[in-house]
Amino acid sequence: MSHSVTITRTTTSTTNTSYIVLNTGYLKSFPGILKLFELLVGAAIVGLMAYNFRDYYHTFRGQQDLFHYLMATTFMIGTFCLLLSCLTSLSTGGIIAKTIYELIYHSIAAILLLASSTCLLIELRNRKHDGYMAAGILGLVNCILYFISAFLAHRSYRGI
Repeated sequence: MSHSVTITRTTTSTTNTSYIVLNTGYLKSFPGILKLFELLVGAAIVGLMAYNFRDYYHTFRGQQDLFHYLMATTFMIGTFCLLLSCLTSLSTGGIIAKTIYELIYHSIAAILLLASSTCLLIELRNRKHDGYMAAGILGLVNCILYFISAFLAHRSYRGI
């Protein structure tokens, strides 16, 4: 009885110092670039919300901005931890993509960022605040990035 065997090889490039191994090849892959953009857009949202949060009691009495601020901060930190773990380990980037963690994380991030951005933008239709408007639109952009990541995670998920 014969059967076929498929062998897949993954080549990674590393920057090796005495204590830290960096998987620089992960940032050259599409999921790595996507996570980096999610992190950068999340940092921009958190920066905009932090800068404009001082106007909270003077111009904006709703809770939508606080919800968006919390969601952007939460998923920025989670994406940073995920990207850092993939960069500091040679095997994490390939292994974690095959688990259900990435699918669940990116799906929840996309849904909650969509909800917080939509709530913020709906509230802003009655008043003008450019900083919050930019943060809401960047939230929608980040939501699209998380949906793409969830789609890629769904395609690479192996129900082991």
